[in-house]
Amino acid sequence: MGKMVKDTIKAKGIDIGIYTSDFENEYISLTDIARYRNVEDPRFVIQNWMRNRNTLEFLGIWETLSNPNFNRVQFEAFKNEAGLNRFVMTPLKWIENTNAVGIVSKSGRYGGTFAHSDIAFEFASWISPEFKVYIIKDYKRLKTDENSRLSLNWNLNREISKLNYRIHTDAIKDNLILPELTSLQISNTYASEADMLNVVLFGKTSKEWREQSKNKKGNIRDEASINELLVLANLESYNAILIGQGKTQAERMHLLRELAVGQLKTLNSIVSNNLKSLSLND
Repeated sequence: MGKMVKDTIKAKGIDIGIYTSDFENEYISLTDIARYRNVEDPRFVIQNWMRNRNTLEFLGIWETLSNPNFNRVQFEAFKNEAGLNRFVMTPLKWIENTNAVGIVSKSGRYGGTFAHSDIAFEFASWISPEFKVYIIKDYKRLKTDENSRLSLNWNLNREISKLNYRIHTDAIKDNLILPELTSLQISNTYASEADMLNVVLFGKTSKEWREQSKNKKGNIRDEASINELLVLANLESYNAILIGQGKTQAERMHLLRELAVGQLKTLNSIVSNNLKSLSLND
């Protein structure tokens, strides 16, 4: 399971790495957390924690709820042995025998043991309740900063899109709105052009989105990603140019689709390459 460095939190002078492959399920370095107890060889701290019956029960519950491929038969066998002097448990043994996904073991220069944040916080509690509080405090700071950055970037692109929307509507008014059109026809013309861009970029009209998203507020563009908003701004500018050139809507739709596909591919490729550059080395 590939991991990519996302960020680092600090707790009582210890740097703790946070990794992710999808930016939703975050994995925190248990190795870093364990250094609070044993700087020289943190792996033994993790192994001692995993020998504990309460730990195995927690891990088993987490995997049962999160992992459809979890081997419950082997888990029950481990649980029955937990607490015995001869019982030994390591992250690799747990992963290989139960198909666990909540804990990840990596070798190499940037290797170590990582666990889903739910599990990592449980481990931190076992290490030290005080240490866990420090971890959670800086983790919340990180999430607040991250959300602020994402919100700023999203709002900036949304505002750019709104500015280009004015350029777009002016082009419609100057080239497509004829004097003999009724108010309803004028309104439908604007709506038709806006929905054409929705179909080009999102694959559906605004009405179709509302029917599929009855529990959501706002409109289809409020749900757009940062990359989609950037492309939308470019589509509005390009459509305004095409309208001025006298292209039909069918012609414009074809050209705009080519632009959208190409630009989204480029933007997504840039993001993907940036993530790969942060990949942990095996």
